[in-house]
Amino acid sequence: MALMAGRMLSRADLDALPDDGLRHELIDGSFVMTPAPGMAHQDFAFALARALHAATEGTDLKVVMAPYDVAIGAHVVEPDIVVAPRVAFTERDLQMTPLLVVEVRSPSTAWLDEGRKRSIYQEWGVAHYWLADPAEPSITILELVDGRYEQAQFARNNEVLTVSKPLTVDMTPGKLVQG
Repeated sequence: MALMAGRMLSRADLDALPDDGLRHELIDGSFVMTPAPGMAHQDFAFALARALHAATEGTDLKVVMAPYDVAIGAHVVEPDIVVAPRVAFTERDLQMTPLLVVEVRSPSTAWLDEGRKRSIYQEWGVAHYWLADPAEPSITILELVDGRYEQAQFARNNEVLTVSKPLTVDMTPGKLVQG
């Protein structure tokens, strides 16, 4: 598909892309495509999503894993894990600011997760942003304070991470990476 250089791309352009197994996101009017994640990334993301899912039982919150579109302003991103009120999810996407976004670091996406996507989440008021790293293994908890992310917690390997918002969950990164 040929696109005109210099033109801001839209959701319609994104939707016209073929399903090729790559992660397609629309950031700042440009397509960002990254390869499918590796097994360590997927195992860690799945274990983390499972722990979050267990923590949402009996609440009005829902946990969804990528690939799933989150429309934030003119951006369409695919966080590894997103948590929001159950009623806000549609078959196609989430069109509200999530309560929690989790990005699992990969060599091919760390620059984006820790750079522009972090800025987008901060700008659009995502109150809780977690960066998970299966290689270390670790989880960094960032919370929005006066419009800026501040590190609230950090745990690596066999340190227990106790989180109370936006949901209550205890996690040990070293155990999560083992699946």
